[in-house]
Amino acid sequence: MRFLPTDEQSDFARTLRSLLGSAQVPAVVRAWSDGEHGPGHELRSRLAATGLFALAAPEAYEGAGLLAPELSLGFVELGRAGMPGPVVESAAVSVLLSELGDEALAKRFLPGLVAGEAWATLTLPGGSGGGPYALDADAAAHCFAVSDAGELRLAAPGEVLRSTDPARRLSRPAAAGGELLAAGPAVTRAAAVTGRWARLLTAAQCLGVGEALLARTVGYVKQRTQFGAPIGSFQAVKHRLADTLLALEFARPLLWAAALSTAPGDVAAAKLRCGEAAYRAAMTALRLHGAVGYTEELDLSLWLRKARPLRDAWGTPSACRAEVLRPVTPG
Repeated sequence: MRFLPTDEQSDFARTLRSLLGSAQVPAVVRAWSDGEHGPGHELRSRLAATGLFALAAPEAYEGAGLLAPELSLGFVELGRAGMPGPVVESAAVSVLLSELGDEALAKRFLPGLVAGEAWATLTLPGGSGGGPYALDADAAAHCFAVSDAGELRLAAPGEVLRSTDPARRLSRPAAAGGELLAAGPAVTRAAAVTGRWARLLTAAQCLGVGEALLARTVGYVKQRTQFGAPIGSFQAVKHRLADTLLALEFARPLLWAAALSTAPGDVAAAKLRCGEAAYRAAMTALRLHGAVGYTEELDLSLWLRKARPLRDAWGTPSACRAEVLRPVTPG
């Protein structure tokens, strides 16, 4: 088993980081929050050119195969940059269609998702780790919904609701109606696998958000002075930053192990630790920035607002703990 990324995987992550670093993502996030999706769609197309979205689709449909480690590394970079949009949900839909094995459905939807031509969003039954709310359904070309009865439908997006993070636009799709795409035990099985992938990729986003918050906070405490000295030289500040760094570093190997195995318990453990580490980083950033940390004008706020919703998305801490403690069924 590999416990470190290969050179090729690291190069891929660096490519994404460079692309996102030059893309003025904070401006894209603010436009997305205001309902202007054009800049987000353009950035999605640039990301698709790197092959990122192909990592969640089989080679038969112009994908690169279901490659969880590479996809997780990519989603760490998306979290670090603060990328808006239903990136997790679009990848999860690709996994869902791949797992279903319905060639007609796959040919209908997967090529567009792989090419970055469209977003898709998704809701799954609560038992699969999802919830009743679809992310950014107003910006997605397709809203997929799996019911408790094992029906997969194209749902109509509902009214957009307020969220802690203005760039995460939530809505409750219509509970009934919509085109029936598939039904039966195969849908239920595919939904369970899809929920794990969505949880894994959200954990990766959390890790990236936490790293971005820590990096920005370290830069700030080196510049802000009190009593004639940078506040970063104060022991209490050093301890808080060190605790935040340790939380992120302990979460990283759990994420990598989960990406290698995609086992339910491993994925839940990674989501739990990455989500809590991101939330700790947000609290550290807010406290050390002081009142300026609350201001919308500061780019820091774009990451602060993501930490809590991502911690709870696709598996709250309590749900993830329950999964970690669930006995493994033999065979």
